[in-house]
Amino acid sequence: MVLVLAVLVAGGTTYGLQRAGIGDADPGTDPAAVAPPAGLTLPAYAAPAAVAPAAVDGPLAPAKVRRALAPALADPDLGPDVLALVTRLDGTPVFSQADGAATPASTMKLLTTAAALEVLGPEHTFQTRVVSGQHHQVVLVGGGDPLLASAPSKDAYPVTANVVDLARQTAKALKDKGIRRTSVGYDTSLFSGPGASTHWPDDYLPDGVVTPIGPLWVDEGHTPSGLGRVADPALEAARAFAAALTDAGITVAGRPTEATVPSTAPPLASVDSPPLSQIVEWTLTWSDNEAAEVLAHQVGLATGRAGSFTGGAAGVRAVLDELGVPLDGAVLHDGSGLSRQDLLDPGTLAAVLQAAASADHPELRPLLSGLPVAAFSGSLVDRFADSVPAGRGRVRAKTGTLSGVSALAGVTTDLDGHPMIFVLMADRVALTDTDAAREALDDLAASLAACHCG
Repeated sequence: MVLVLAVLVAGGTTYGLQRAGIGDADPGTDPAAVAPPAGLTLPAYAAPAAVAPAAVDGPLAPAKVRRALAPALADPDLGPDVLALVTRLDGTPVFSQADGAATPASTMKLLTTAAALEVLGPEHTFQTRVVSGQHHQVVLVGGGDPLLASAPSKDAYPVTANVVDLARQTAKALKDKGIRRTSVGYDTSLFSGPGASTHWPDDYLPDGVVTPIGPLWVDEGHTPSGLGRVADPALEAARAFAAALTDAGITVAGRPTEATVPSTAPPLASVDSPPLSQIVEWTLTWSDNEAAEVLAHQVGLATGRAGSFTGGAAGVRAVLDELGVPLDGAVLHDGSGLSRQDLLDPGTLAAVLQAAASADHPELRPLLSGLPVAAFSGSLVDRFADSVPAGRGRVRAKTGTLSGVSALAGVTTDLDGHPMIFVLMADRVALTDTDAAREALDDLAASLAACHCG
């Protein structure tokens, strides 16, 4: 009798799993497919309720949007040059005070990440390799993984590749060949040109504003304390790899030296980055300058150009042009927006967001899911505190800040669930008003979230 009951329960469980849509899943790879213990009765499966009302992509009333924005647009802290654009998700214009182009600051990252997703694909990964070099040397070959780490981390998201795992693989491969002593070289030939844009201020590198851009580093070139940046990121990555190789039982002779190896060099080990979709989300959420520059260099390579600042900027333009993004008046010198000489029309930023929201471009969706959430995540976690409450959690936007420049570009819904795209830019802000201007842009975005604009 007990066996009969157990069989009946198991049969009911299977039926319940099939109703839930997971009856054909593999219990070895999908935890949801693991059957409960015999004797446990499961409730009937029911589809969960929606956590929020569905967005209503209906018409927006231009007059209502204008009234919602008018008070904050008049804030003198924004300076004399304020550009604002609001559209529906399909690009239909609703409000425009956007005559000309402005310095985009970090909203430039929207163009860089969109181009990377389009030309490489959201599942693309970047591989860091170790190959056999000359004279029994092993060579660490930079593959342009912007998030390569010096050590594993259980809590990191995305889960990054690291040189400790790479060294352990290498040590095993060497021991399998009977080799227990080697030297370490490192190859940075994937990228070319200077490590800093010629359109950046000269003090960016010496003052540690940004790491010299290259295809090989660990922890984005930050020092172990996280308070500064190393002078030679590739060398420090090679040193970290050599130390891990020593810990794995291989004697490393001498110091790491720069080397260039052919693509046909015998492989020993490799590690892959997280998928590009996750790198894009990280880059946008935290406004990661180094990651954005590496992605721009990768776009240069993927479009048949050099992996350089010049090649990256040209590649991004070419990909966005193919996407139909208008680039009139656009000036691109880098991938991060650190250059004050970058210029973008608000319509260009809006068009990138429109493409990401379109059903025609699912490959661009990580651009939207990577946008920081007002008062909750990333570069917006400490903002919107003093704006109307409706903006918190409803606004998702990419920030852009340089001294004298403030920008915000993203999406929101109004109180009735109407989605809209907005771009807000002010690039003639008095230095003493930098924080106040940022709060004024928060007020503008929150005003859209707080209105009944349909």
